[in-house]
Amino acid sequence: MSKIKQYFKKKKDEAAFKFKLGGGSLGQGHSLSSSEPGTSSSQGRKSNYEEYVPPKRKELSNEAKAAAEAALARIEKRGDAKTLNTSLAAIKARAKQELQAEAAALKQETECANNENAPTSNVASIFYRCPLVSDEILPRKEWRGKIKEFLYQQLENSDEKALTSCLIIQNCNSKEKAEECVQTLCKYLENIINHPNEEKYCSIRMSNRIFSDKVRYVEGALDFLNACGFREIMLDNELFLIWSKDNIEKDYDLPLMLESLRNAEQIHLELDRNIKVLLPSQAKNVSLPDDFYRISPEELKREQQLRTEALENAQILKTKAMREREEQRLMRMYKYALIRVKFPNGLYIQGTFDVYEKLIDVYEFVQSCLQNECMDFNLMLPNGGKFSEDDMEKTLFDLRLIPNVVLLFTSPGELGSDGNFLKEDLLLLVQNM
Repeated sequence: MSKIKQYFKKKKDEAAFKFKLGGGSLGQGHSLSSSEPGTSSSQGRKSNYEEYVPPKRKELSNEAKAAAEAALARIEKRGDAKTLNTSLAAIKARAKQELQAEAAALKQETECANNENAPTSNVASIFYRCPLVSDEILPRKEWRGKIKEFLYQQLENSDEKALTSCLIIQNCNSKEKAEECVQTLCKYLENIINHPNEEKYCSIRMSNRIFSDKVRYVEGALDFLNACGFREIMLDNELFLIWSKDNIEKDYDLPLMLESLRNAEQIHLELDRNIKVLLPSQAKNVSLPDDFYRISPEELKREQQLRTEALENAQILKTKAMREREEQRLMRMYKYALIRVKFPNGLYIQGTFDVYEKLIDVYEFVQSCLQNECMDFNLMLPNGGKFSEDDMEKTLFDLRLIPNVVLLFTSPGELGSDGNFLKEDLLLLVQNM
């Protein structure tokens, strides 16, 4: 089955699933927070999300592994490596040294922050995946060009011009133009379906104002009409689109075309976690890119200026409601959240999330990074605050975990012999920072 057909099959299955939910045919529901007698809340959380499948990562080549081990060997003396894996021992030793150095240099933090050579963890940009098109990881702007190129290749080389042209309309035009075009095209097809014997509905004058404004110059629209059975014909020195049942694309009919046009949406981009593994020194500072904000850099500077003025007026008494409204206004500036999780051995993992993703998504992200993905663990706030089962379905925005936050990894189990929880291939990411 082609990628285009898979897309529309998925949309159809989702619509059928929602219909079943609405009809109550899926049986009695159960509360996410409920658990069987004698089971812990963490076990209840695991049972609810046991179908989680961690994202696949590209395996490191033998050459890359050899290069990483060689680099670590230069950092760590050969004589210090015992029975442990060389890369794990080196990273553990380096993390321990940095923790000791960090404790000794607390009084000089201000100077370190101003030091141009101080290691920082800058987030360069926001990256996305698009499984329908390719396995690449790219910024949103680059994906728009890739998606357009992919759709026109499909239009040229496949026999699914109707389905592909529906996606071109949605993905290669502005939202407003696409909506107006779809509405007009649906009217054309509905007229033919409801009045198959009336000739006036089987022709479209191409100089017609509505057709020219809403259809003719919209990418993908003429390709869709062509797949529906319309052909350009010159009548009385004027161009018309004339419909014929014989010209409809093979294996399709107008009702199916109409359904496909209505179901087509913009191709979804999946936010890439842009995972990084940080040493303590690399986790000191955070620099968020402009992509994290809903407003432009100029508006951001203006917002910062207003915040400075607000600090000067801090003597003014504010009610609780006033403070909450101001906090909400500031949080709405952000589209993404940078989540860092600190492990007992001093290492951090870092991932990028949408502000409206849920806390359970953070747990699943951490779970996918662990050597033992079945182990029981919890995440805590730096001030000791804990999350409840009800918090799992709350968004990062609702939990105030934006724009960036550090969570502490805790596990009732004992540390491994090497003090490490993370997968070995993730530890090698430290060298890329």
